[in-house]
Amino acid sequence: WQNVGGLSGMILTLKDTGVPKCVFSGPPQFDKYLAAIKSFSGSLQGIELAVRPYTEPEYTDDTMTVYQVPIFATIKIKDSGRRSPGIDGLPVSAGSHPNRSPKIDGDNLEDLPKENLKAKPERSRKISSSKDSSLVIAYVCKVHPKKGNFLVLKAKELGLPVGTSAIGPIVAALKGGKSVTYEGKEIRPEDVCTPSDPGPTFLVLECPSEEFVDPMCENEKLSRYQTRGSESPPALVVHIVPEAVLESNTYKAWMERFGPTTEHLILNENNQTVHNLRSHKIQSQLHLIHPEIFPTLKTFHTEEPLATLTVPIVRGECLLKYQLRPTFEWQRDAVVVADTDEFIKEATEIPGFLERVEECKSALADPTGQVDKYPEVVFLGTGSAIPMKIRNVSSIILNIDTTRSVLLDCGEGTFGQLCRHYGSEVDEVLCKIVAIFISHLHADHHTGLLNVLLQRERALKFLGKAFSPVLLVTPIQIMSWLQQYHDNCQEILRHINVIPARALLDGAEVTKLRTQDLIRSLLNKLELVKF
Repeated sequence: WQNVGGLSGMILTLKDTGVPKCVFSGPPQFDKYLAAIKSFSGSLQGIELAVRPYTEPEYTDDTMTVYQVPIFATIKIKDSGRRSPGIDGLPVSAGSHPNRSPKIDGDNLEDLPKENLKAKPERSRKISSSKDSSLVIAYVCKVHPKKGNFLVLKAKELGLPVGTSAIGPIVAALKGGKSVTYEGKEIRPEDVCTPSDPGPTFLVLECPSEEFVDPMCENEKLSRYQTRGSESPPALVVHIVPEAVLESNTYKAWMERFGPTTEHLILNENNQTVHNLRSHKIQSQLHLIHPEIFPTLKTFHTEEPLATLTVPIVRGECLLKYQLRPTFEWQRDAVVVADTDEFIKEATEIPGFLERVEECKSALADPTGQVDKYPEVVFLGTGSAIPMKIRNVSSIILNIDTTRSVLLDCGEGTFGQLCRHYGSEVDEVLCKIVAIFISHLHADHHTGLLNVLLQRERALKFLGKAFSPVLLVTPIQIMSWLQQYHDNCQEILRHINVIPARALLDGAEVTKLRTQDLIRSLLNKLELVKF
């Protein structure tokens, strides 16, 4: 999900902006993912989506050629059955068949096509193979060569007919590397042209776990770009790797073999950067008016120690650029920094601002003293159809008390909003979520769900707490999307116990015992008598 989580929103944006076609490159199950998102996005008429298989050798456009390099992990199978482990090695929930999706309980599932609800036994092996996570794709990107520039003044000095129609064929020949003879005088390309640029190369590599280290480091196509290889060393290598992989001695030695001229960019969870400067500015200024309702935004960072490396590296920042032409250089001119003091200074310079702030504080002051903290409502989004700098898509967290929370809708970016609001406390907040309510199936209300579920499991494991599924109250039609994603991409269904939203309506007839039990569990967790 960390690789494709933002893709559905991007596709919808491309469609709305009139992009006629988009071609995607990736692993074998990529087409299944695109088919799955259509279950909630609609037909996506107006934009053609195509998938280029990883087996195709190359892609070329006006700028560069991209080569796909498949990397297969070394996976040790401990038992004879092909059993897909859960995220981070956590087991699949009890009762699930190793080759089949967990059973989905809930009333009115007959509203969905049967093929969307349960994998047929004869297809189980194919499904297990299609969501096999033992493959990642590395990309070798070669920028096209660039011919040298024609030096007009030099050409005039040598007597070439600059400014006449005769100069065209001469320039073409010289820039093509051929010598020409003009009026009995031989003119060589280096006499009137700057050196040609053969075109730099850069690599984009993902090594998500230690199982990929040896296959990555031993890959013959990648080793060509290292010292004593057959290709020139790359200008840049982008490493999408966790710190545990960077700590591997094998991976460290492999990085060294690229030579001293190669730059290394590290992208992982430890990259700390501000990307939504406008939001930080608005929040800092609103904080002056009401510090409790508008707390300052926080920067989330893991407590994992950074790897010690022997080659110079650069850690990723939002809007950081690396220039490949005309010279190699890092460019940080677009990297933003949240200067809270400057934001406050700007607000206080508005005539009458501080006086109005004091008036507002006096009007909002509670004459009875300190109000209770709980229940607490935190607006992570405000019902916007798309994310923007002053509004966000739908998501609200209701903190019932110190131990229980409920999410009301879960639009894209919900986890990021939790990080910005709670900072280093976000893991504790995730562990307290006992239920998630999805109001309807528009993308801006649920495309953040999978990331929240996966991050919740990570947080439970990190804090040493027992894993248990979250109660998901939702229109049952969402199961078409979740089931397809589970079958073809990544196991997700064990994270949830589904309660059809219609089962909570007044007068709803709930016939299935399982659903009745889940509703009682929900009422009990929320200390409610009825909905």
